Amino acid sequence: QVQVSESGGGLVQAGGSLRLSCTASGLTFGDYAMIWFRQVPGKEREGVACAFGNFYADSVKGRFTVSQDSAESTVFLQMNRLSPEDTAMYRCAAGNTVGKILSGNGVWGQGTQVTVSS
Repeated sequence: QVQVSESGGGLVQAGGSLRLSCTASGLTFGDYAMIWFRQVPGKEREGVACAFGNFYADSVKGRFTVSQDSAESTVFLQMNRLSPEDTAMYRCAAGNTVGKILSGNGVWGQGTQVTVSS
């Protein structure tokens, strides 16, 4: 059974940094795409970053960096120069392909809350 679990969120002041982790189990890490999303209540979920294809949302380009440790089946999201607008629940999703994740057939973690104070 494929599972993903996020960690690393917390409260940080504007301008600060956080590093999120998403660890997967029950899969062959190299065979899966993993995408970071974020969501604020009342707003649409936003795709933030994906190591496959080096994708970043325009809102985070130049500030966020996605990386991965295949040996640990973990994807990281390094977030720098955080602003209050980055406050959200951050979740990662795993799927055989990016398309499967985007079509709702991915495996999702519970998420980790990031709160940026001004």
